Amino acid sequence: MALHITGDEAADALLTDEPLALLIGMLLDQQIAMETAFAGPLKIRDRTGALDAAGIAAADPEEFAAAFSQSPAVHRFPGSMAGRVQALCQALADDWKGDAAALWTAGEPDGATVLKRLKALPGFGEQKARIFVALLGKQYGFSGDGWREAAGAYGEEGSFRSVADIVSPESLTKVREHKRAAKAAAKAAKG
Repeated sequence: MALHITGDEAADALLTDEPLALLIGMLLDQQIAMETAFAGPLKIRDRTGALDAAGIAAADPEEFAAAFSQSPAVHRFPGSMAGRVQALCQALADDWKGDAAALWTAGEPDGATVLKRLKALPGFGEQKARIFVALLGKQYGFSGDGWREAAGAYGEEGSFRSVADIVSPESLTKVREHKRAAKAAAKAAKG
């Protein structure tokens, strides 16, 4: 298994090898390009020296936000997103001993359980949690019962709805087209 989300070999390798990186990338995936969001964990690791949930949670908030703000910034809203990453890491440290993968491995959970665990995390609402379940099931080897149902439409085979479906530059283009069409439809529905 190797993820190909960012177009950057080092960033994709970190996402593949480090569950915390994948979870942080998903958290960052809002109001910026998917590739930028999922490249964020590599920038964080390179700027802070490590990618460790307890270490990030314990970091000085101002210093951590400064690392987010270095050019190129980790996110277009570096201060608030640095805080969200620290809150996520604090929850992982408190509830999962800092082990992001435990969310989908501890106790051999089914899809509904993983969805519930994700939704309990800071910054993970219904949609983000469903997309992440789909990403786990489609590309990260998670095979818990009912994962496709828990992922909802994002779990559909052959769909191009989200980051869960990006495996190549071509699939990235298809996901972007789907997102543009969905935004246009939502805008048209509002009148």
